[in-house]
Amino acid sequence: MTIDEYIAAQPEGIRETLAAVRSTITAAIPEAEERFSWQMPTWWKRHNLIHFAAQKKHLGIYPGAEGVEAFKAELEEKKLKYSKGAIQFPYDKTDLELIGRIAAWCGRNNA
Repeated sequence: MTIDEYIAAQPEGIRETLAAVRSTITAAIPEAEERFSWQMPTWWKRHNLIHFAAQKKHLGIYPGAEGVEAFKAELEEKKLKYSKGAIQFPYDKTDLELIGRIAAWCGRNNA
């Protein structure tokens, strides 16, 4: 599967958000290669840097445990749910600016 196919297979109401997230991550780490890994859109440079996945009620961003830790205070301030390696963005509160900064951090610190 390709990322285009993945986005096209999602419900119509979230496709625009997913396309915007894809563009945001690609702009933040243009040197990374887009791949489809672990059944998710993935950006890769020698190894996986960051993934995203459409969930029923939220967008999952997967920057790894260190990526979550680096943004933990801001995630708590914005009242976003997160776990060891994942961040949940409700579709109506998708923060492209924050996602771009997280992706750029992953590109700098995980490459």
